Amino acid sequence: MNASTELNFEEMLRIRLEVLRREHRDLDDAIHALESGGRADQLALRRLKKQKLSLKDQIVKMEDELIPDIIA
Repeated sequence: MNASTELNFEEMLRIRLEVLRREHRDLDDAIHALESGGRADQLALRRLKKQKLSLKDQIVKMEDELIPDIIA
């Protein structure tokens, strides 16, 4: 691979960030589907919500890595 075809670190982070955001949206959809289905399995809901929160933490951390620190 030459330099023009290699992804740099920032590009890889941006791709991973988009994947995490998509997974977060998918979990949100799954949670809403379970909740609107009437008798939701509370344990399954708790697990999905915990997983969604973990993804959100990863997203925030990655966004922080992509945004340069501004020294005022």
